[in-house]
Amino acid sequence: MLLKIKRLFVIKTRWEAYLIIYALALGATERGANYLTQFPGYFGWFMFLCCTGAVFLAGAKILDCLKLEAGLDRAVDEPEPVTVK
Repeated sequence: MLLKIKRLFVIKTRWEAYLIIYALALGATERGANYLTQFPGYFGWFMFLCCTGAVFLAGAKILDCLKLEAGLDRAVDEPEPVTVK
């Protein structure tokens, strides 16, 4: 039963990753909008851009990790043939 619950918190497909990145982007833009009201002017816009930039970095890392995990799974499933010299 715990394994089924654990599976809910593991990102396995690109579709799941895109949904997570979308949710992060919504939160970041909301946080950025709050920064614009708290800090009017250039500093507010700077903080807004930092929030959205963090989503780009996190999204790229999530997608790269999915690609890496898929490659590792394939490497485990298909071992290299042993050659004798």
